[in-house]
Amino acid sequence: MNFLAHAHLSFQQPQIVVGNMISDFVKGKLQFDYPDGVQKGIQLHRAIDNFTDTHAATRELKQFFRPQYRLYAGAFTDVAYDHFLANDSSEFLTDDDLKTFALSTYSILEANVEILPLNFQQVLPYMTKYDWLYNYKSRQGIEKSFEGLVRRSSYLTESTIAFEIFNEHYDSMNLLYHEFYPAIKKFAAHQLQQLLNA
Repeated sequence: MNFLAHAHLSFQQPQIVVGNMISDFVKGKLQFDYPDGVQKGIQLHRAIDNFTDTHAATRELKQFFRPQYRLYAGAFTDVAYDHFLANDSSEFLTDDDLKTFALSTYSILEANVEILPLNFQQVLPYMTKYDWLYNYKSRQGIEKSFEGLVRRSSYLTESTIAFEIFNEHYDSMNLLYHEFYPAIKKFAAHQLQQLLNA
């Protein structure tokens, strides 16, 4: 799961949104430096990632990218999932719904900017300026996201083939997304309830 899915699976709870969005930027025990609600968001993010990585649909989708990208297959899969979520009419009925959701998420993050990890503070202006959450909807947006993934990686040199793979297997990936997302949404809602009741 990438940024859009983690925001969406925070169920519009601001502290959970913050924790879920910053989790990859918070290492180990540093999670305990954050307010309780943000800590729960971080824990939710990690549970979501574990569920995602072990789900059969994810393993199958990764296979499209694995021959070319090996360990980075999961990263390209996460971005692909966000594209199909952005286009899922059962989650976002209209373009305006997705746009409103994206703007709300940016607003929550900006309202909490002082507690965001420094490296996430550096990412946030680009996320908002280029409207990453909304632009996952278009194939051009996914192409840019793949390029960004390569820029941030230590070992990748190109994303052109990844985008070709994405387009070639688009329908199959979409079917796998629709097999997967209802399961992760149900899991995340249950997991969040358990965290909030702990």
